[in-house]
Parts: sequence; C-alpha cells; structure tokens
Amino acid sequence: MAKEEKKAPKLRFNGYTNDWERKEFGDVVEFYSGLTYKPENITQSGTLVIRSSNIHNSQYVNADNVYVKNNIVNSEYVKKQDIVVVVRNGSRNLIGKHALLTSIPHNPSVIGAFMTGIRSSDNQFIETLLNTEQFKREINKNLGATINQITTSQFKKMRFHFSKQKENKQIGVLFTYLDNSINLHERKCEELTLIKKSLLQKLFPKEDKIKPEIRYKNFSDAWEQRKLGDYLSIPTKEPITDINELKLMTLKLNLEGITLTANRETLKLGATKYYKRHEGQLLYGKQNFFHGSIALIPKEAEGYATSGDVPALDISNVNGKYLVDYISRPSYFKAKEALATGTGSKRIHEKTLLNFKITVPSLEEQNAISDFITNYTNLITLHQRKLEKLK
Repeated sequence: MAKEEKKAPKLRFNGYTNDWERKEFGDVVEFYSGLTYKPENITQSGTLVIRSSNIHNSQYVNADNVYVKNNIVNSEYVKKQDIVVVVRNGSRNLIGKHALLTSIPHNPSVIGAFMTGIRSSDNQFIETLLNTEQFKREINKNLGATINQITTSQFKKMRFHFSKQKENKQIGVLFTYLDNSINLHERKCEELTLIKKSLLQKLFPKEDKIKPEIRYKNFSDAWEQRKLGDYLSIPTKEPITDINELKLMTLKLNLEGITLTANRETLKLGATKYYKRHEGQLLYGKQNFFHGSIALIPKEAEGYATSGDVPALDISNVNGKYLVDYISRPSYFKAKEALATGTGSKRIHEKTLLNFKITVPSLEEQNAISDFITNYTNLITLHQRKLEKLK
C-alpha cells in the first residue's frame, strides 16, 4: 500500500506508473447502519444479526448467533461481498475488526447496531486496505476518550491512497488469494494438530489399561506398568557460580518447548540459584507440570541453565522421546495437578514425579512409536513454517 509521504508504492504491477490519489473514505465507499433490537425481539430463527462475536481473523464464523423476528427488521440486509466492521465495543482492541462476506451466512442477515456495513465497486481492495497498519493508526487516532467507538462521520473522513480502479482490483485479487491460502494452511495446521492429539491417545494405553488401541504389526508382547523412577534419575547438581557462564533457558507452558535467552545483565547470582542442564535430559516445571511445562532438552540448549523450580532429570533404559511423548498427553499431565503439594503455589517435586506410573512396550516398539510421532510433528512444523512465510 502507498505510504503517507509518497504518491505511489514501491512495489507495483507492471504497466502502472500513475500517482495514487489521496481520498476521503466516504468518497469511495457507501456505509450502512446496523439494527437496534430489544431482548423480546430475539427468537430461535428468523433474521441473523451479525455481531462482533461473529468476526474472527477477518472471517465470518458461527459463534453465539442471535436471530430476531423478521417483522422488526428496519435496517439494510447484508449482501455478498459486503464488509462488516465493528465500530463500537466494550473492548477498544475490537474496534475495527472486520470481515468480507464471501457469501450470505444466513438468509436474511443484518448487522447489529455496534457495527457498520461497507459497499464499494471493489470491496476486495477495500478489505486489503482495512488490513493495513495505516487503518489501525486511523482507528487509534479517532477512538473516543471514554467511549470505544468510531462514528460513521469519522470513518468517512479517514484518508487513504487509491490508484485507478484496474490496479486497485488487481491488488484486491492478489491479497484475497493470499488470505485464502493463509486460511487453508491454518485449517491444515489445526487439522494435523487435532489428528496428532487423537493419535497420542490411541498409540498409548489409557489409564489403567495395559495396551493401546492401535499397535504396529509384528508387535504383540504385553506392555509393562512401571514408574517414571525406573527410567528417570536426579543428576548431581551443577550450580552456576560465575555470572559469565550463565546462559538461561525458559520452559513454556502448553508443550510449547524451550526458549533460549542470554539476559545476564538483569540477573545477579545469589538471589536465585541456577543449575546447568544437558542435552537429552527431561526438563519440567515443578509449578506447571500439569500445565504442560515438559520438554526434552535439545542439542542447542546444552549447558544452559534453569532454576531449581525447573529441574532436569537424566533418562536411561528407555527411548527418551517415547517417555516425553507419553507424559506430554494432556490426559496424563493434567490429572497430576491433584498430586501437587505445598501451600500457596503447589509443586510437583522430583520424588513425587518419579512415582508416577508409565506403561512401556519393548524398546523396538518404543522406537517405532517415537519415530512416527517425530515424523508427524515435523510435518506439522513444515506446514507451520509455510504458514508463517505466507503471513
């Protein structure tokens, strides 16, 4: 999109050399208002009222739908390719949230009173414009001090750069294609993640069961019930005594892994003790094990440190990835909150964790399960990287 100080963008389609013209929004688009209704107007079916809850990631979604009686509607019905925008809301962050209606979600449909509708000769370009940082700045500039709203008058006076209709249309089509590709990749990532979650439940035995629902061919030996302490052990402590040797890592919640940091400048040894950790160890959060603070320390984190509240345990006589995958199932770690001890912030100490039960097959079957999960996780990561590039 064009920058404020320039009359044309740096990157353009071939064949366009004309300057872009700065116009008020009201000179380019038409606005229409939403429906005001009363609680007694709500019914099980009738006219759908599109509200802010129906807009997510610039798309219409069915969420907490509200329908009103057809005979009370006195506002404009939405049409295909209309853009609906949140202009008033209790949350300032939701002002400006919008969606291009690629189809009519329900026949008939209107927008609620806290929204506005936009029509133009090329709403694909207008939708692209509303996705820019410039539009966000215009929203923030016009927001009321006490009331979270943008009036239609303010909306009309917002100024943006426009080219000729043909170039506007090409830009709109391009970004619509990109948005659709992003949405497809997002859905693919979500589907793959859900499939992985389901597979984890089926590849490992359920609580108090000794075999899983799904097994690889050629494996028929019984699984054994053991304790984590049969495979995990508390290593000799390696405290960091020199601030120059301190490299920290942070263990995230919800199985989101480890982040490496190097913020020695803000730390002082003494107040909190830090201990060196090693590749291949199991790292977990005492206060957040049951919130998914679990990870296998990767090669790049070798020698990094955590506090005593994020201990590391040595792994032996088992496939480490298998063990971590087993305890990383929400059905497993969430149930362990009941076993946390202490006043205030409850913790799962090492000795408690070592008594947790685990069911294990032969090492060969562990390897097969671990390899499959690793390959599937890599597939999800590949799609996530593609998604990040598109964004």
